[in-house]
Amino acid sequence: MLALNFPHLQTDRIARKRWGLSWRSRGRPDAPPIVCSARLNNAMRLAALDEAAETIGLKKNLGVAEARAIYPTIDVIEEDPAADRRFLEGIADWCDRYTPLVALDGKDGLFLDITGCAHLFGGEEALLKDILSRLLQMGLDVRGAISSSPGLSWAASRFGQGGAIAADEAEQVLAPLPVASLRLPEETVDSLTKMGLKYVGDLMGAPRAPLARRFGTSLLLRLDQALGTDEEPISPRLPVASLSAERRLIEPVGAEDDILMLTGQIATSLKPSLEARGAGGRVFELVLFRVDGRVFRISAGTAQPLREPKRIAALFSERLQAVHDDLDAGYGFEILRINVLRYESFDTAQGDFEGHREKDVSLAAFVERVSARLGADCLQSFQLRESHVPERAAIAVPAIDALSVQTAQQGNPPPSRSERPLRLLQTPELMEAFAIEVPDGAPANFHWRRMRHRVLKSEGPERLAMEWWIDGSDADDRDYFRVEDDQGHRFWIYREGHYAGDTTPRWFMHGVLP
Repeated sequence: MLALNFPHLQTDRIARKRWGLSWRSRGRPDAPPIVCSARLNNAMRLAALDEAAETIGLKKNLGVAEARAIYPTIDVIEEDPAADRRFLEGIADWCDRYTPLVALDGKDGLFLDITGCAHLFGGEEALLKDILSRLLQMGLDVRGAISSSPGLSWAASRFGQGGAIAADEAEQVLAPLPVASLRLPEETVDSLTKMGLKYVGDLMGAPRAPLARRFGTSLLLRLDQALGTDEEPISPRLPVASLSAERRLIEPVGAEDDILMLTGQIATSLKPSLEARGAGGRVFELVLFRVDGRVFRISAGTAQPLREPKRIAALFSERLQAVHDDLDAGYGFEILRINVLRYESFDTAQGDFEGHREKDVSLAAFVERVSARLGADCLQSFQLRESHVPERAAIAVPAIDALSVQTAQQGNPPPSRSERPLRLLQTPELMEAFAIEVPDGAPANFHWRRMRHRVLKSEGPERLAMEWWIDGSDADDRDYFRVEDDQGHRFWIYREGHYAGDTTPRWFMHGVLP
C-alpha cells in the first residue's frame, strides 16, 4: 500500500498557476510568502502556508492580522476547498497510470494499492522514486511511503522518513513515531500525552486491557491496523475496469487521427481477452494521459456486446468529435488506455462460405453512433415493468440500453394488449363528464381541452385496482372505458371512484386510440 501526503497542496496549487508547473525545479521566485485564510470561530485565520511562510515562523490557525504584523507583505489568499478537491482528484487521475486502485485520503493525501503493479516499474523502491520525482517536477511537495498496511504507510509518510518498509520492519519504524500517527482523534491524543504515552512504542509495551477500558477499542484497532495485524480496506474513487489495455508512447501524440489509430491498435489487443471470456464490451472508456499530468476520460456505450476493434474505434471517433472543443491536447498524450467497464455474453454466429457472419446491425450501429455523438439520453426507448397500472407499466430508458434487452427477449416476447391506446398521456388529465349512466356507465358527453365531445359508442368498464403498496390501501379503483365521439375520434377514459351516496367520482382522459 502506497500512501502519498501533500503537506502544501493548497499553496502548491496557487504556485503552479502563478509560476508554472516546473517552478520547484527552477527554484522559488523572489516573491512574498503565500498563505490561505479561512473563517474560524468568527475570525480570519491562516488555514494553509507554503514553505516560505513556515520559515518565517507563521503557524496554522494564526490570525491574519497577527500574520501581517509579523510580515506585512505576506500574500493572503482566501482558501477554495472546491478547487483544492478538484486538484487532488486530478492528481488521483494522474496516479491511475500506476494502479487503478486509487483512493482519496482526506484533503491532502492519496492511497494507492500497488499489489501486483510494483514489478512493472522495477520494484517498490523504483516505483516510489519515480512517482515522487514526477510529482516534484509537476511543482508538488510530496512525501510517500510503501508498506503492507495503509495505517503504517500513512504514519510513515506524514510523521516518519517514508520509503519502502519491509513487513518485518513495521514495529521498528512505528515505535518512535508520535501517537498522532495512528490517526486518532485529538482528544485521545491529548489524553495519551497527559498520561506520558507520547509515542507508539509506549502503547506497544502497555497492557491492552487497561488501554481499551480507558480510551476505547478504537485505539487498539488503529494500532493493529498500523502493525498490519488487522485488515483495513480502501475504497477506490473510480470503479475498477474488468479488462484494460494501454499503450505507452515514446513520443506524445495530439492529432485526432493518431489517437484513433492507436485506439484501434489497443482495441485489437483487447479482443483476445474478450474472446477468452466469451464476452463483448458494453461500456468502453478511453483514458488519455497528457504530458503535463492532466487526464481525460471519454466513455462510449454500445447497443449490443461488441469486440470488433474497428467498431470500437468508430465509437470513439464519434465521441472525439463531440468533445473536440473540450479536449485540449496541449503538448500531447503519452499514455492511451482503453478500459472495459462492463461486458456481457457475446452471441457468436456461424459464418457463411465466404467468411461473413454479419447480421442486420444497422439499427445497433445507428444507435451507437448517435449516442456516442449526442449522449446516451438523446434516443429513448420503452421498457416494460411489472405493474398493471398503465402509466407505470413502461418507463423510458436510453435506447442504447434497451436494444440489448430487446435482443435478449426475442425468444420470449412480452404479451401485448391491442385494446391499450398507442398514445398514452404521461399524466392523466382531469375532464368534465355529463349525462352519465350511473352507476357503471360511460358519459354521454365530456369536455376536454376546451372541446366538447359527444359519445356515440362506448365499451367498458374495465376495472383496475391500484397498487396498495404504492398508492395506499384507501386508493380508489379505476373504471376504464373505450369511447368514440361523433367525429370518429376514439379515446381511453376512466372514472376514479364510484357513485355512492354524496360521493362524486372524477373522470380522466388517459389516452388516444387509433
